[in-house]
Amino acid sequence: MARYAAIAGTGSYVPETVLTNFDLEKMVDTTDEWIRKRTGIVERRISDGDMATSDLAVRAARQAIKTAEVDPLDVDMIIVGTVTPDTLFPATGCYVQQGIGAKNASAFDLSAACAGFIYGLDLADGMIKSGRYDTILVIGGEVFSNILDWTDRSTCVLFGDGAGAAVLRGTDEPTGIIASYIGSDGDNADIDLLGVPAGGSRLPPSHETIDKKLHSIKMSGREVFKLGVRIMPESAQRVLEQSGLTIDDIDLLIPHQANLRIIEAVGERLGIPREKVYVNVDRYGNTSAATVIIALDEAIREGRAKQGDNILLVTFGAGLTWGSTLLKL
Repeated sequence: MARYAAIAGTGSYVPETVLTNFDLEKMVDTTDEWIRKRTGIVERRISDGDMATSDLAVRAARQAIKTAEVDPLDVDMIIVGTVTPDTLFPATGCYVQQGIGAKNASAFDLSAACAGFIYGLDLADGMIKSGRYDTILVIGGEVFSNILDWTDRSTCVLFGDGAGAAVLRGTDEPTGIIASYIGSDGDNADIDLLGVPAGGSRLPPSHETIDKKLHSIKMSGREVFKLGVRIMPESAQRVLEQSGLTIDDIDLLIPHQANLRIIEAVGERLGIPREKVYVNVDRYGNTSAATVIIALDEAIREGRAKQGDNILLVTFGAGLTWGSTLLKL
């Protein structure tokens, strides 16, 4: 009998501190009008100085577990998609395991930048279908405010902090993850394109890397825009072909919340009506691996994503990485 990975519950958390475009006007040479016109972002959430990625992830995970009506002791595995881990090691997933009391779970981090949550869903889907695991917690969480150069107006206006979580459970019913596709292109793994140059084994921390602000995100916005507009529709179409569905069968498209212009371009290329595209980038900015799961959780709570709906998630990130998942709630 076929086995599926159903979405049993979702949760999300964003910090209380709101950083508006007008606040940024006081910090860097930019304006609210410039940010809105080029990105669609109005405000973003910023973590307090002592709040790490696991702190956000634990809050999102608790909500997802509560919604799913699952005992933390029944969670078999915890996957945390993040590029802003608490520490290089131990894994942030281990801190989440401790925080929610999931003592019987294995736990680890997955690094695929903004595509991290979709990569985690694909992995969890395979694990559940194998029959070896029944309940998996997948999280996307970031504290990007800690790796931003707050003097670089081309990047500091774009990102925010947040976390989202989903509990996946094995079922014989044809629901949950119907089709998924992930990919990467190492030819575009250029730090100057999108990435953080220092802090790893290539450029370990030194006075020089700190002085040159090489521990902060670097990005070529124009090139990233071009890649996102091309890759996300291609990825989404690949999943539709796998499932045998068309874009007309999709009840809600949740694209990576990086930039409103990218979101609009992806929707147009796929030919989906604007009212079927979920957008919250205006309120949170780009929360990297957390964007699509925060949006999915909000859409469910708002009633825009309902039981039986076909939901298409699509994202891309540094690496270059990308992925799409077709869900039936």
